[in-house]
Amino acid sequence: MTGYWKKSVRRSFGSAAVLVLAACSVAAQAASYTMFRDPNCGCCEAWAAHVREELSAEVAVQNSADMAAIKDREGVPGELRSCHTMIVGGYVIEGHVPAADIARLLRERPAGVEGLAVAGMPIGSPGMEMGGRTQPYQVVAFGKAGRTVFNTYKGS
Repeated sequence: MTGYWKKSVRRSFGSAAVLVLAACSVAAQAASYTMFRDPNCGCCEAWAAHVREELSAEVAVQNSADMAAIKDREGVPGELRSCHTMIVGGYVIEGHVPAADIARLLRERPAGVEGLAVAGMPIGSPGMEMGGRTQPYQVVAFGKAGRTVFNTYKGS
């Protein structure tokens, strides 16, 4: 290959890579984010702010006095439940799932996955920051086929 063609090919691959990354970012931004929360819970708004900031997303917040009914309707397994539930891009996001994991889910769209969950309210997860303290926790992917660990966060 001549120098001209090598430069052209490199430029084309570079442009394609930029377009792919931009498309992934736009996909995360373009999705509709709706969070259901108990109006008496304080950490849910902090988590929604994390999603807004990290994903440049608009998050609609709906208060509900019957969160169990929402979780039942959306198929959130009992042992994976937390304080808030989000619907985005056809997926269920339960609890304090980091925005990076939501973006990855929307980008990769793994087969058989219906949602992600962080069970409980682990200290140090998004929306549950308490100084520099952190607890270890896992982001679990769930669906009709079962469950798998999607990501692991180590505590301090």
